[in-house]
Amino acid sequence: MEIKTFRELIDWTRDLHQHLSECLAHCAGEHKQERAQALLQYLADHESELANIVAEFEHQGNHKAMETRVYDYLNHHPLETHRTCSLPYAEMSFEQISHEVFDFHDQIMDLYKTLVSKADIPEAQELLQALLDMEEHEAMRLARQIGRMDDV
Repeated sequence: MEIKTFRELIDWTRDLHQHLSECLAHCAGEHKQERAQALLQYLADHESELANIVAEFEHQGNHKAMETRVYDYLNHHPLETHRTCSLPYAEMSFEQISHEVFDFHDQIMDLYKTLVSKADIPEAQELLQALLDMEEHEAMRLARQIGRMDDV
């Protein structure tokens, strides 16, 4: 998908979260370890929730910001989206699954950080900062929950 506007960036991010959710849910049923199955299902639910949260940004975002052109900024650090389902989560360990999902979120946050620093209009900067804040908050929440699961 060629991303030209912030609206398309939000759509793309939502689709990434949804795709990851579906992949994790599929692998949860295939994994042999009960602990990893629980992690995969939790992560699948979390990613689905994130897809819904990201979709709300499109509905509530400032029209001027949503239509701002973004494609010039995406040449620097494209996300490695092939990683969202190229590795067989059903065969990965609890730690490997966690690492992959956190790496995915780190890439999204790095992209948003780069875009915040380059936004030309305040509306776009505010939108991107809100998306970044949400991703950071959700990553911290995810880390806490996975830490609790790891303790069990």
